[in-house]
Amino acid sequence: MGSCLSGAEASSVPFAPASSSGSAKAKSSSRKRQMRKNSSFESKMEMWLYRIPGRIFLNGSSDAASLFTRQGKKGINQDAMIVWENFGSKTDTILCGVFDGHGPFGHMVAKKVRDSLPLKLSALWELKVGSPDGHIDFSSSAMGSMNSEETSIKTIEDLKTFPKLEFGENHSDTILTLKESFVKAFKVMDKELKLHPQIDCYCSGTTAVTLVKQGHDLLIGNVGDSRAVLGTRDKNNSLIAVQLTVDLKPDLPRELERIRLCRGRVFALKNEPEVARVWLPNCDSPGLAMARAFGDFCLKDFGLISIPEISYRCLTDRDEFVVLATDGIWDVLSNNEVVDIVASAPRSSAARTLVESAIRAWRFKYPYAKVDDCAVVCLFLDSNSSSHATSQSASNEQIVSPQKNP
Repeated sequence: MGSCLSGAEASSVPFAPASSSGSAKAKSSSRKRQMRKNSSFESKMEMWLYRIPGRIFLNGSSDAASLFTRQGKKGINQDAMIVWENFGSKTDTILCGVFDGHGPFGHMVAKKVRDSLPLKLSALWELKVGSPDGHIDFSSSAMGSMNSEETSIKTIEDLKTFPKLEFGENHSDTILTLKESFVKAFKVMDKELKLHPQIDCYCSGTTAVTLVKQGHDLLIGNVGDSRAVLGTRDKNNSLIAVQLTVDLKPDLPRELERIRLCRGRVFALKNEPEVARVWLPNCDSPGLAMARAFGDFCLKDFGLISIPEISYRCLTDRDEFVVLATDGIWDVLSNNEVVDIVASAPRSSAARTLVESAIRAWRFKYPYAKVDDCAVVCLFLDSNSSSHATSQSASNEQIVSPQKNP
């Protein structure tokens, strides 16, 4: 357990970009005009997003899903979530995601990714399906030149053989198409954040665990330490938990190797030896407790990346629901506990019941610690995914290579 950033270290990160004093005044009025223009555009975009049928981002539920978030005791709620039914205008497709912001502007980053990432994924998916050769260019020029991200770009090439090994020829093209779209959408999203005129992402960022379910195919893209867990039945018909994502912590061997190759440092503080953090080469800042994230550009040249780890599962009749949640849940509840709580709760209030259970666990296990923000999406797999949202509260807005968990 520990904060995503080490104390107030983010504020002491050196060499943050700044304008020279000579040109500051000349650029000021132009920058203000551009910010007003961007603000107007984003306001209109938000209004459009609010009107989309089947898109839920506040506390509520539908026939297919239950969502709930609650602010912790650390300040503004930096968690965000989304369920989008009929995603990409496809009646058998649903998108779900949770996002855990961190840093001074983490709440803004999380909500920006919540709103923009699904749009980019949908557009790239359609573009890929409609392209003559069915291929998106992932060459180095198309993907950009962020040093640390290029060290992992080889994983994209692995996707070309992965579907045939797991799913057979019939699913190969469909799964590969969506998988490539996920990777590209995450890349484009991070570049947009880097250039965003109103959100300072230098020492702020967010996790993202996002899934798309189409028919029996479930694909998940993950950066950070939010988590997806499946509730399913074993051969004895007992309900069990299967972790679908890996918490991408800095001390995982492959993550640690990449960070060190890029001159980043990984170590834990003496007062929290269980929490590995990423630090700059010559400064004990910012101490980020994850190896992949959107934003956090102070670390992007030193091993932090935004390339998602992609997970796939072909769903069966034994699979009952998927829980996506931020680490405010997983820090105090095991995978099995989460699955049992969701299974025993009414579907419409399953996410809320889980959050309330986690808050009680926080108070019991860590009575002197500040309760973390919590966000949960419960996706029920035997529901009619084409149904629209039935309730939504305006309050509190704010592969498989499973990791062992007791």
